[in-house]
Amino acid sequence: MPDLAGSLKEELFGGDGHAYTILDGAAIPDLPGKLWELEPKFECLYRGELAPDMAAVAPYLVGLEREAAFTKWLLKNAPGANWGIFAKSEADLHKVRQHFRRFLMVHDERGRPLVFRFYDPRVLRVYLATCTPAELAEFMGPVQTILSESEDGTWERFSGKT
Repeated sequence: MPDLAGSLKEELFGGDGHAYTILDGAAIPDLPGKLWELEPKFECLYRGELAPDMAAVAPYLVGLEREAAFTKWLLKNAPGANWGIFAKSEADLHKVRQHFRRFLMVHDERGRPLVFRFYDPRVLRVYLATCTPAELAEFMGPVQTILSESEDGTWERFSGKT
């Protein structure tokens, strides 16, 4: 079996830029509790004060530091679990949050709003595979690289550069 944690750590912390993850609270038991316990820099992608049941299933953008307790916990537990996606960006946490908030709701062909769970790697890899170069560049925005777990136990790497 490939060393998912090792290859992910190398991708996230090699080179320039900040390392981030967007985690799916619906996939991780008590994610808000773990965030408060291990104290990484994080922001919920949903706006405002959330009811506890909504906070428990919300997506969270988390800044990762190479040797931080949260990063170690994540690298130990996330590979193989489809907990979220990872990204590298020169932008700060606030700017990356602002960018990705734009994609939380999309509209179908009739104009009806739909929740877009792009932070689920099973959803993201299907979506990005269908994007035109312009659509991919728009989705990536200030993010240079997105890493998404693949079905075969490796990391798929997406870049907005054409």
